[in-house]
Amino acid sequence: MKTKKEENKKKISTPIKFTILAIILIAIISVALSPVTLQNDTYYNIKVGEHIAQYGIDMQDPFSWHEDLGYTYPHWGYDLITYFIYTAFGMTGIYITTCTLAAILGITIYLVNAKLTKNKLVSFLITIGVMYIIRGYIAARVQLVTFILFALTIFFIEKFLETKKVRYAIGLIIIPILIANVHIAVFPFYFVLYLPYIAEYVIAIIAEIILYKKIGIRTLQNTIKNLKKKQADSERIEKLEAKLDELKVKADKIKIKRSKELQNPYKIKLTKNDNTKWLILIMVICLFTGLLSPLGTEPYTYLYKTMQGNTTQNINEHLPMTISEETEVMCALILFLAPLIFTRVKIRLCDLFMISGLCYLMISSRRQVTMFAIVGSVILNRLIINLLILYENDKLIEYWEKKMTTILGIIITTIIAIGLSYYFVKDKLDDSYIDETSYPVQACDYILANIDLGNAKFYNEYNYGSYMLFRGIPVFIDSRADLYAPEFSGKEDDIFMDFIETSSISKFYEDIFEKYDITHVITYKNSKMNMIIEKTKDANYKQLYSDDYFVIYERINDVKKEVKE
Repeated sequence: MKTKKEENKKKISTPIKFTILAIILIAIISVALSPVTLQNDTYYNIKVGEHIAQYGIDMQDPFSWHEDLGYTYPHWGYDLITYFIYTAFGMTGIYITTCTLAAILGITIYLVNAKLTKNKLVSFLITIGVMYIIRGYIAARVQLVTFILFALTIFFIEKFLETKKVRYAIGLIIIPILIANVHIAVFPFYFVLYLPYIAEYVIAIIAEIILYKKIGIRTLQNTIKNLKKKQADSERIEKLEAKLDELKVKADKIKIKRSKELQNPYKIKLTKNDNTKWLILIMVICLFTGLLSPLGTEPYTYLYKTMQGNTTQNINEHLPMTISEETEVMCALILFLAPLIFTRVKIRLCDLFMISGLCYLMISSRRQVTMFAIVGSVILNRLIINLLILYENDKLIEYWEKKMTTILGIIITTIIAIGLSYYFVKDKLDDSYIDETSYPVQACDYILANIDLGNAKFYNEYNYGSYMLFRGIPVFIDSRADLYAPEFSGKEDDIFMDFIETSSISKFYEDIFEKYDITHVITYKNSKMNMIIEKTKDANYKQLYSDDYFVIYERINDVKKEVKE
């Protein structure tokens, strides 16, 4: 027969066992979702980090052949760390770092959900769903770091409002300092996460003032006080005092009725949390943390300047989302709406504000699906738990947690997770760090061996410009899109739009090449420009190199012009 002490030990051990199992399996799945092949931003991250290590932050771009381009180094801290990792461990180090950050992100999402919603099984399942939805954004990019920081932000805000403990306030102050030094583009978004909580608090105060007749009571009290000072007609004062008593009685009745309604609201739970006052103070303090960066005021102005330009309208991940094309997002929205529409489950007003705002941002810019999934996971988790409690099925969670932590349960769950991981990773088993169909590896070898870079001005395309500068070849453009916009470059010419119009053939490429004195062109073999050059047998372009994916031309007109001069 088991003693009480042994039974208590067993009760404690089940949640711990489940947490360990969940963390291991989430880490495995997260690694499986991590890509082997590096994408374009990683190449300039390494090169920018190298430049910072050697010369510091000089606010000038050293990699394009355009002269005197101003560069803000928007994620200088991440670039520097990436360079050090690459120097020590090469491309393998970058890949392992991506896997590690992906695993940390998955584990963070799980722990935040588990801590805030006081359950583990639903948190585990939701975390896997979130990682699957954002799989396209798991890459060797700074956003992986900021995803982790934003998940922690939600945790610290919620726990501070619950407990008012200083350690959560300290966490909230440290996070924007990190963001201001690793990814300034999202610095303003940090403060957006505070707004739903503040909005709920403000609405609760306004509701109290209106419902409890506070303004009317205060006005009558002041009127009576002034009349007494002036020794006014006592009869009038008595009438006003009677009216005041009547108003107070009415307010008390409303307060009793309102307190009952708040305990069991119809759909939306409105709560006045007095800790929100201190949260507002923390937010104000955090507003100044952007100054704790070598970039000056850039954390405050960078996003605004970006939105003023044309870059966000021409880069795929910034474009509005077409929900009908996003099956996972549609399923997620149904999971949110179904319990709210068809059941008696209730939602907190701040959660409603949060998910509505994130949904709007996601539709406006498809890359915000990441924040919708990460932050929205906590809200969805809370709805599911409330739904289970409402229909008295919450014991099912505890039951399945116990089942999954038995030896058989661990074996079955692990097999399923490994099978799922294999499904995610099987198409990437033969991938290399550098995709030679996307990046001109052999073409760059040819350039470095045969072309004088001191006298060459290459026209290249956006998607592989970062790889070229990684190889030490000055570029026309690369994936640091903002650098080539007038809002940042300090130039009258909009280099970014000139590229867009050239690549889409909305402008004749020769006009742009003449404008910038282009001497050489490197382009995809299947690009519109190359098709025109080949079809028309354009004599102005001498082919120097060609492989299965890229072609290099020398611009003859430019050479003739130089000889003539």
